[in-house]
Amino acid sequence: MLAAIDATRQLIASDQGLFIREITTGKLSPHATLEDKPGNRSNDGRMHASGSLWVSTMGRKAEKQAGAIYHVAKGTVTKLFGNISIPNGICFSPDGTTGYFVDSAVNHIMQVPLDPETGLPTGEATLFSDQSGEPGDVDGSVCDAEGLIWNARWGQGAVDVYAPDGTRLRRYVVPATQSSCPAFIGARADRLMVTSAWQDMDGAARAADPLAGQTFDLGIAVNGRFEPAYRL
Repeated sequence: MLAAIDATRQLIASDQGLFIREITTGKLSPHATLEDKPGNRSNDGRMHASGSLWVSTMGRKAEKQAGAIYHVAKGTVTKLFGNISIPNGICFSPDGTTGYFVDSAVNHIMQVPLDPETGLPTGEATLFSDQSGEPGDVDGSVCDAEGLIWNARWGQGAVDVYAPDGTRLRRYVVPATQSSCPAFIGARADRLMVTSAWQDMDGAARAADPLAGQTFDLGIAVNGRFEPAYRL
């Protein structure tokens, strides 16, 4: 996971913690430690409008309930949610008052009220959309300028769009089965990109899914937003 700090520096999340990266040289400087779990790695993350970061960890073999979601502000790390197997889908409403996240292992999209000044929860997380009875796994998400949540559906080759009330509005097809995370791109953030993977595919599966692992421009117009910078 990578976030901008300014024109010369980036924040990098890895299995070793958080680092500040100098863009021109690639030099890494330690910034913060997320957790002391050698079997875990970083997974998903998103910047809040306050300049704070939400970032998740999970087991390298997706061990049950091994992961967590953390809030990072100016180097201070606060654990928000634990016992998550595959934490994904982190994104925020445009006004910063609602956070979203998912556990792909149970297919629940969750929502939680936030302090827009800090990005910290002000209440309990509740169910936003129960997708446990549907095929595929809810994966990475972004929230656009209208408050619509765009979620990649792993295993279904799709990006689903949800209204702020949890209603699934529509689906866009992705030409690779393991669609993993969308992002807004273009000079005005008005296009949608989505990544894909070929995890656990053998030769036959990859032959049947030849575009697996590629990144796609879905060719649709969206009202997207650019990610805020991390505030040191």
